[in-house]
Amino acid sequence: MNSKSSTGTPIVHVENVAKCYSKWSLRGSRRVHALKGISLEAARGEVFGLLGPNGAGKTTLVKVLLGVVRPTSGKAAVFGKVAGSKFARSKIGYLPETLRVDRHHTARSALRFYGRLSNMSKQQIDKRSDELLELVGLQGRDREPLKRFSKGMNQRLGLAQALIHDPDLLVLDEPTDGLDPVGRSEVRKVIERLSAAGKTIFLNSHILQEVEVVCTRVAVLASGEIRGSGTIADLAGKQDADVVLLDVCFDDEDAAKQFIEGASESHPDLGLGLDPNGSPRGTHRLIGKVSQQHSVDQIVDLVRADGVSITRLDVKRPSLEDTFMKLVGKATQEDSGS
Repeated sequence: MNSKSSTGTPIVHVENVAKCYSKWSLRGSRRVHALKGISLEAARGEVFGLLGPNGAGKTTLVKVLLGVVRPTSGKAAVFGKVAGSKFARSKIGYLPETLRVDRHHTARSALRFYGRLSNMSKQQIDKRSDELLELVGLQGRDREPLKRFSKGMNQRLGLAQALIHDPDLLVLDEPTDGLDPVGRSEVRKVIERLSAAGKTIFLNSHILQEVEVVCTRVAVLASGEIRGSGTIADLAGKQDADVVLLDVCFDDEDAAKQFIEGASESHPDLGLGLDPNGSPRGTHRLIGKVSQQHSVDQIVDLVRADGVSITRLDVKRPSLEDTFMKLVGKATQEDSGS
């Protein structure tokens, strides 16, 4: 997906942002580099996922975008204006990881409270509250005290408060953390509706499955640096080739090994071998790494030319989890000096 909006200006623009803190202890102070020259962009209407392990710098980057923290160096802009400016803040809705709302509130009174903080009139708040309570599925429960709400309901209310002033950018910090599958599904549906309505969503999360489902593009942050970014398919493709698995009916293992030896001599780039994890009964499973469909066709042609049958063929593409672990693993190795 194009990283620019239709007007040519990205909604979120981060350029070489670094942030250093002074950390004090009994042994004195030391400099902690939370961010080390981060650059990324998010376009209008996309769901941009920020991934990373604990301590990667995700929360610091979110605080920079909100204007809560100023970068030590570099630039951060929202809608073409400096992050933290009055204009930029007015265009952002924020859902923190833990939203604390007084338990005596109802959903409707909570929205009234947040609407007043945004200098909205009573008429604007009432109209917007009706729309949002329907959007997040809390209509009919809006006058109950929040102490009766489940965590999923509270999280959906959190989305509603972030949207009360109708922002164009929604920053979500771990929006599904701690929710059960039903709660995660409810929040995910709301995010999908907001994206379809043209809202830009910047989502900070460590739940890979959620990011894989809802995000159009992602960036993997580790040790304060971007280790990879792009669409999930592109990011996975940059890290490793696809793996093709074939269940083939050779007479015995020796015949399978003989075939692999011959095929490897003529096509060493296919990396053919026997699956070390074993094979289904009556077959021998071949594995090979492929970068394009032509390579899959080559493997099939080689097997069929040998006069044996293929009972199953699967092409396994690297998942977001595979890619994430590889990128974060590289960062860990670099930090340890190995």
